[in-house]
Amino acid sequence: MADAQQAAPAASSGGALPLEAVRARIDEIDAGLLALLDERTALGKQVAAAKAAAGQADRFGLRPGRETEILRRLLAMPRTGASDALVIRIWRELMGQSLALQGPFNLTVWGGPTQARALELTRLRFGAAPPLRMAQKPEETLAAAKLKGGVGVAMLTGDSAWWGRLLAEPKLKVFAVLPCLNAWGPPSALAFAEVEVEPTGADVTLWVTDAPGPAAKVAETLSRDGVAAELLSEAGGLKLFTLAGYYQADDERLARAPGRLSGVIGAAPEPFDV
Repeated sequence: MADAQQAAPAASSGGALPLEAVRARIDEIDAGLLALLDERTALGKQVAAAKAAAGQADRFGLRPGRETEILRRLLAMPRTGASDALVIRIWRELMGQSLALQGPFNLTVWGGPTQARALELTRLRFGAAPPLRMAQKPEETLAAAKLKGGVGVAMLTGDSAWWGRLLAEPKLKVFAVLPCLNAWGPPSALAFAEVEVEPTGADVTLWVTDAPGPAAKVAETLSRDGVAAELLSEAGGLKLFTLAGYYQADDERLARAPGRLSGVIGAAPEPFDV
């Protein structure tokens, strides 16, 4: 590491380096990155061993709040070349690999008419390590998410209100809206599992209602009670809103909201580039 710190000023203080010197420096950095990557992966194995020793081997290691904390801290660090997208993609791969080493971890994905996009969004969020199966129906993702180490991902489409079924599945919680960067496109899918969803300090809550009438009217009613709501999807007589902030399921403001059938189905961090 000392050599890396000494070599860095040479590239900036003396002007442009010769091409061969740049390539040699890239080779040195690659070797250092590989060593650190190998060490980090080994630590993931030690985490799995420590959990087993503590009698927690059967617990799913997915911690969305912790992952968000790590990414926000990294994105806040000074950088000159690494984009937000690059940082997120690399660390999502590392996190996915670590989870896969700690125990069962699998993905079941329903893409509707956009299967390729669903696959892309899922891999961006969870990396390439966990095994992935494409589902024929969104209900398959709900069933798979209830199994040990299972995570379901389903696209938001105008002809399916599959997310409404989560009202009857209190253990299943939405913990991510995909993608996590606005630069990667609009909110298009939800990820859910039997995990604890904690506030991260900058979140949106996923709330479902069967309130009749236009979504704008529902949002206006909520706003009068101090709740900022935005329609995310609508189908089958149900509406799915994102609420700015983290709301408990028993929040009095939501109890007063329109609709006879309504409820919170999870929460997710805001996009990292808001």
